[in-house]
Amino acid sequence: MLPEAAQERLFPLFRRVTAWPPIGLVRFGSLGRLTPISDSFGLDRGQPIDRYYIEDFLTRHAGVEGYAPAVIRGRVLEVGEQEYVRTFGNPGAIDQIDVLDVSADNVKATIVGDLSDGTGIPSDAFDCVICTQTLLLIYDVHAAVQTLHRMLRPGGTLLVTVPGISQICRPDMDLWGDYWRFTTLSTRRLLEEAFRPEDVVVESYGNVLTATAFLYGLTTKDVKRSALDVRDPSYQVLIAGKATKRPG
Repeated sequence: MLPEAAQERLFPLFRRVTAWPPIGLVRFGSLGRLTPISDSFGLDRGQPIDRYYIEDFLTRHAGVEGYAPAVIRGRVLEVGEQEYVRTFGNPGAIDQIDVLDVSADNVKATIVGDLSDGTGIPSDAFDCVICTQTLLLIYDVHAAVQTLHRMLRPGGTLLVTVPGISQICRPDMDLWGDYWRFTTLSTRRLLEEAFRPEDVVVESYGNVLTATAFLYGLTTKDVKRSALDVRDPSYQVLIAGKATKRPG
């Protein structure tokens, strides 16, 4: 009933009075700081939140009872190390483990090659490729996905994770670059450049609480399990994709 000019003056006051928590009176507690609690993703405190999500994703594709059939099988390649193959792969289902690294300095590497141009990487060689938190460090990410597709045998599966809401990776940024953050949409579009759309499944992990905790360097011990497992697609901390190479 009030004139429009009066409404415009009174509405901000009304919103301030009725908002909860009251505007200007939010208390941030331990998070009221300009530096993170840990600047190493929480590695110095325990298990980082994104690692929890990565492990959940890999568990669901490792053939654990109650989940999808195992795709970590046959000849398996992991980028950088073999930690996840050893942890989540069933030894009885794995014939060979390879480790890919762009640098020969990695003593664990069985294949030295570059995903961005494909040099040194065999074609149609692997039943499963595990590529976690790697594509963000490659500028020509489109070429890298093409290489990942090429190196799979027909019927082989790529398990890939990429960061969404995340801090910059140090020292990677200074050594060779940290170029990208992703969403489910960009990840799907990227994978579908090499794989058929019907052979691609993309999902996200995270919510506003875990996104905030992750940025502050908090760990899975700082957040309740019930909160860690809530997924809100508007706050994508980690994006995970499964892509299968179609035979023929």
